[in-house]
Amino acid sequence: MLRVGLTGGLATGKSFVGAALKALGCRMLKADELGHAVLEPGGEAYAPVVERFGAEIVNDEGRIERKRLAAIVFNDAGKLQLLNSLVHPAVVEREEAWMQQVEDADPSAIAVVEAAILIETGSYRRFHKLVLAVCSEAQQIERAMARDGTPRELVLERVRRQMPLEEKKKFADYVIDTSGTTGETIEQVQRLYESLRSENV
Repeated sequence: MLRVGLTGGLATGKSFVGAALKALGCRMLKADELGHAVLEPGGEAYAPVVERFGAEIVNDEGRIERKRLAAIVFNDAGKLQLLNSLVHPAVVEREEAWMQQVEDADPSAIAVVEAAILIETGSYRRFHKLVLAVCSEAQQIERAMARDGTPRELVLERVRRQMPLEEKKKFADYVIDTSGTTGETIEQVQRLYESLRSENV
């Protein structure tokens, strides 16, 4: 089985690339969804995160309010690092379990994990191939504003806090440029898929 990591920056189109790969036959997992799951009550990271960040992050239903948590860590690199250290190992464990299930069911599968900080955490080393979705910074800002309704200054701040895409390219086996039309991006993904299939022998 071929393990493929899919990453990018804010609003660079990695979910679109992931959906296109899934449509072509790849197995797909979004690390974001696992990140949410491990923070649910009873999830592996729930108790440690509440213990370290305080009961004020918990809403009336007993769930962690992710916006409150994000507000605490957003401007504090140390707290963000602490949060990642509590959440990331549980997410990785679930990713590994999923990939094992996929391999057991279909040893010739291409298993793709979409995650934002694969390179930053060193997790990219767990994959045979790394795919990076990129576009211009102006497009990142425009897309993020349209998607989330976030003010330009906040989006720009988030983009600037991330590892630059040019730096990420050094780690990537494949780069998908999503700055053109949808059709152009899909053509690139189709070529990527054929290449991954040829690798998976």
